[in-house]
Amino acid sequence: MMKTLLTKDEIEDVRRLLCRAYPQAECALAFRTPYELLVATMLSAQCTDVRVNIVTAELFKRYNTPKAMVTLGNKELEEYIHSCGFFRSKADNILKTSRLLMEKYNSEVPADKKLLQELPGVGRKTANVVCAVAYGIPGIAVDTHVFRVANRIGLADAKDELGTELRLMEIFDESCWIQMHHVLIAHGRNRCAAKHPDCRNCEIHNICLCKGIDK
Repeated sequence: MMKTLLTKDEIEDVRRLLCRAYPQAECALAFRTPYELLVATMLSAQCTDVRVNIVTAELFKRYNTPKAMVTLGNKELEEYIHSCGFFRSKADNILKTSRLLMEKYNSEVPADKKLLQELPGVGRKTANVVCAVAYGIPGIAVDTHVFRVANRIGLADAKDELGTELRLMEIFDESCWIQMHHVLIAHGRNRCAAKHPDCRNCEIHNICLCKGIDK
């Protein structure tokens, strides 16, 4: 029977090697406040962080608070974020969320995953990112990179993002959840690409269960 999960010792080796490979791994989204991070993360769905940063560099010059954002109409905000994809639904959710932040939270972004997920357009991944990056609250946000890498190399064997998140939270100590989120993303971007993983030069080549090149 084919092995589908790494052992406890192998998991620790993966953690150690990836953290050594990406010591500066951090959130790639440009932001200055929790609100800016929230909006940027909402925009990042089905869009690259590079593109989001280009868009928010202009958007946040004038509209970087809930109060400022709601002065925009849907059409005007759509023009700013058009290149991020799904711009109509994203604009609608950003404006609705901004209004709720003003009405319920004095324009502050709550440092609470449950409350964040009650905001329009804010799912579990976005809530985890905001809480972890803006407030240092432990969590592992599972995006496409984390999902792919974790299940490909043998850290998890899950069918969806939630199953992957719960598995990663189980096998890693809470103190390194945020760091593992960042290093798994970095590994997905630098080595473990979706179509052509660079297995030959991979830092965990001898541990990974992926049957890539030279395996």
